[in-house]
Order: sequence, then structure tokens, then C-alpha cells
Amino acid sequence: MYSKKVIEYFMHPKNVGEIKNPDVKITEGSVACGDMLTLYLKIDKKSHKIKDIKFKSYGCAANIATTSMMTELVKGKTIEEAKKLTFTDIQKALGGLPPVKVHCSVLAIDGLKSAIRAYEEKHGLIEKEKIDEHIIRSRLRHVIYPKIGKDIVSMGTLKEIKIGKNFVEIKLDITKDDQFSKAVEESIRERIGPIVKNLKIIFKGSK
Repeated sequence: MYSKKVIEYFMHPKNVGEIKNPDVKITEGSVACGDMLTLYLKIDKKSHKIKDIKFKSYGCAANIATTSMMTELVKGKTIEEAKKLTFTDIQKALGGLPPVKVHCSVLAIDGLKSAIRAYEEKHGLIEKEKIDEHIIRSRLRHVIYPKIGKDIVSMGTLKEIKIGKNFVEIKLDITKDDQFSKAVEESIRERIGPIVKNLKIIFKGSK
């Protein structure tokens, strides 16, 4: 079912782990859908080259292999060069993927592009999107509540979005002492932080 290259990168994946104090960290996918990955990048501020990239993955062999190959293909490249990488490039580098596993290479590319965009927004390299409820809500659909593997919008955890002149306030239907509150807050800040100067997250029972 899998090529020798896929098996090799599954059994001996490259660039697995975390980067301390990364320039950008992003999570894509959903445990509910079967595949999820977290990317960590270190990018040179002058050359915009990806100095280091690591990942953690939850999913099948193809998910691990495609993400590992992606990190190999973009490491050392500029973010502009990295943005040109396609899921087809990853498949070719791995000697092909079964049709039912093509989505894994797409997830790897989605994660990479999300990470690069977050970095570009954070450092003013691209124009920020106009802040409105639609933009905030669409980004929060990528924030996963780990216990059940669903995003906080579809599961109803997001209760309210309030947008002011110089702030965005997000109210959640989980308490601060929830075992996953820290992970959810961190993920929200990953997604919203780059485009919002003052972000306030209010947990259930908080003022």
C-alpha cells in the first residue's frame, strides 16, 4: 500500500519534536478527523530563511511521513520559496501515496502555509486582514478542544465574540480550571494574536 520511501519516513521521521521559543507555532487538523499536526519554526529575520522546523503528529503513517518530508523540503529555504511547495511535490518525493491518503499531504501543506502566514502577519510582512467577526470565527475553527478533537466553534464552546476599536474579546463556555483551558487559550492566541493587538479571552465564571 505504501512506497518504500513512505515507510522509511514513517519508521524514521526527520525533524520530530519541539523548538523552544519558536518564531511561530501552529496546529492543523483534528483528532476527530484522524490526523493532526503541530509545527514549530525558527526563521531568520533578515533572510527570512527557515533555520529550523520541527513537528509533532497525531495520525497515521502517511500523516507522519508527509509532514516529515515537508519539513525536509523547506528547511533552509526562504518563506517565499517554501510557499511554492505543493502537496503534489510531497507525494512525488515520497514515491506516491494511496488515493485515500492524499489528504495527509494536503494537511502538511495547510499547516506550513498557516505557519508562514502567522509569521508574516506577526512581523508585518503582509497586510493584515480586516478584523470582523467572520475572520475571527473562521480562524477559531482551527482551535481544537483536545478532549473530543473538535473545534471550539462547531462544538459550541465559543459563546461570544466582541470587537472594539482596539481590542477583541472572546468568551468561552469552559472554565479556567478545565484541564484543556491552557491548550485552548494558547491555540487561540496562535490564531488570533498575529492580527489582533489586544486580545482578551474570558473563561466561564471569569469576569
